[in-house]
Amino acid sequence: MTATTTLDPGRVMLHRRGRGPALVLLHCLGVDHRLWDIAAAGLDRDFTLLSYDFPGHHETTLPPGGYGIAELSAQLAALLDRAGVARAHVAGISLGGLVAQHIAATRPALVDRLMLIDTTPRYTDESRRMWVERAAAARHDGVAALAEGLLRIWFTEDFIAADPPAVRYVRDTLGRCSGEGYALACEALGAADLRPLVPMIKCPTLVVCGEQELPPFQEAARWLVQTIAGARAQWLGPARHCSILQQPEQFRRALRTFLA
Repeated sequence: MTATTTLDPGRVMLHRRGRGPALVLLHCLGVDHRLWDIAAAGLDRDFTLLSYDFPGHHETTLPPGGYGIAELSAQLAALLDRAGVARAHVAGISLGGLVAQHIAATRPALVDRLMLIDTTPRYTDESRRMWVERAAAARHDGVAALAEGLLRIWFTEDFIAADPPAVRYVRDTLGRCSGEGYALACEALGAADLRPLVPMIKCPTLVVCGEQELPPFQEAARWLVQTIAGARAQWLGPARHCSILQQPEQFRRALRTFLA
């Protein structure tokens, strides 16, 4: 896919709450900014939390065409400019983590400290083929048809069986996600290769990953730590791909320590 669509920041509702240093929170594929109501609960006492929905997710309408990670990064830069935020901490999970990598590498003046969560600079060849298949399935059958399989990737079996609010939130939000919005994001992920940009990241960086995460993501976490000067790792467990929803208290402690 060739990404040519400029993403209009005017289509985005930016949510802002709290006080203190600005902290941008970027969600993962198929859900929305409300993920952070669980993962970042209470952080608004010490930070100004900024969150929003990616194109075709919840409050943000579908774009007129395909896009890539670079377009999402440019949209974030425009949103910060619109909000009058000259510099912020940035935390992104999965899809949001790729956007966070890109903006930290290409717009370093905007990023104070960086948190990369359950993410990768490039998906494996097998995963890139999977994104093609998943985009087609989302368009044909809807995201709801994918939800139960995705839950087993996002969370451990015991956590799913307990059916806490985090699991119910993800199941419900995936069920409501636009098939086309999900598919366009799948295509952006499948096309992404940020490996040449990652060595350009110079800000302090914390790489967060679930202890039971899929092996390619664990390998990506280790690669990010080795490649970004001064970066360090924080493993959350038990947790899989959406580690910060399964272990929000561990995540918040790690974040507060890192940003202190």
